[in-house]
Amino acid sequence: MFDRPRTSSQPVPRRARVHAVRALTGTMVRTTLRDADGADPAAPSSLAALRAPGPEDHVKVFLPDPATGALHAPTLAPDGGLQRATGGVSVSREMTVRATRTVDGAAEVDVDWVRHDGGGPASAWAARAAVGDEIVLAGPASSLGVPTGIGRLTLVVDETGLPAAARWVDAVGADVPVTAIVEIGDDVDESFVEAELGRADVEILYRTDGPGQMVESVRSLGALDDDEYVVALGEAGELAAVRRCLRQDLGLGRDRATVAGYWRRGTVNLDPDAPLDPADPD
Repeated sequence: MFDRPRTSSQPVPRRARVHAVRALTGTMVRTTLRDADGADPAAPSSLAALRAPGPEDHVKVFLPDPATGALHAPTLAPDGGLQRATGGVSVSREMTVRATRTVDGAAEVDVDWVRHDGGGPASAWAARAAVGDEIVLAGPASSLGVPTGIGRLTLVVDETGLPAAARWVDAVGADVPVTAIVEIGDDVDESFVEAELGRADVEILYRTDGPGQMVESVRSLGALDDDEYVVALGEAGELAAVRRCLRQDLGLGRDRATVAGYWRRGTVNLDPDAPLDPADPD
């Protein structure tokens, strides 16, 4: 049985500005963030105080009002939760922390975005993000570490799960074999995916080839090793079938897999706590 250590903390809001923007591949963009001008780098609200040790750790990103450009920052409520600002539009999304580091004494945080044609305000913001733009990061409120005792890691992701998958590869021991099944759009470069996942053995699936490829690739793995752990992250509808396959066909218990929907076709701002399949919420 695998046990993932969990730590919790207050989701402190941190005002940040875009320090750099890098087009990664196709519709993917990386924003590098630093503290907003005038911030105290020693304060709990600085990016230097942000801790994201778990490979899937995410922050709630608050974006400017699409109509006015005003940024309505949340505050920390007395109960330790987040209180949204009143009197203005507050757009937020859950985003994976791709990397944190310190450069020339300044704390930096990387966040990778997937832009969608005809997407919502987050996709639109990422498409036009420029140096100097300001946003707010809140969290992470909790962190799940890597289970001890993993002998093999299997990743099943799409572009939205790629940042967390890359962190998983870095987080497990160098002696742990990693297999990655990655579904991408035609505008995503295979070489970028392979570079992000480093030493992993990568299988690329193209979304344009039709639905159901993820679950078929998982099924083709056959029996899994007793010390194998599976992480599946991406579109909720696809992953509902993957979870059923892991549980019913491959006999994997809940303690040996993490499956999370990061988005759902036809849904804007999917609740990360929503069940993958409302008809089968477990």
